[in-house]
Amino acid sequence: MPGFKAHLFGGALFFGLVLTLVLWLGVYQPDHQTLMFLALIALLSALFPDVDTDSKGRVLFYGALLAVYLVLMIQGRFRLAAILGFCALLPAVGHHRGWTHSWWAMFLVPLPIIILPMVFYDRSLVSVVPFYLASVTGYCSHLALDRTF
Repeated sequence: MPGFKAHLFGGALFFGLVLTLVLWLGVYQPDHQTLMFLALIALLSALFPDVDTDSKGRVLFYGALLAVYLVLMIQGRFRLAAILGFCALLPAVGHHRGWTHSWWAMFLVPLPIIILPMVFYDRSLVSVVPFYLASVTGYCSHLALDRTF
């Protein structure tokens, strides 16, 4: 079973391949800041299925999430912080290699990336789809490395 380094590498590789395809096709041209944020989402999503275990991946994932919570609280976005906190607890409801390692979770777990900005910040679907796809890409890399498919 791959460790967190392999999952980070796999997430980066899958993200790089998808990004190369998207740029080559000319369907999306993110600025540098957005590109870095998309990469971060893909890497954290590559770690997500294993956050229900005592692992370095869990420490990295929740450490990054802690920073996000702090920023949201400083900005006064308590509702969004609460919803993200609720979502972050979901892996604890189940056992390892349970629902977090399923193909349907790969599509459902990242849905808050689409729904929350549309509901709370009136963003269009088109503006949030790249972030959702970055998450699905990272998640897919984890499942592929674990040979879950």
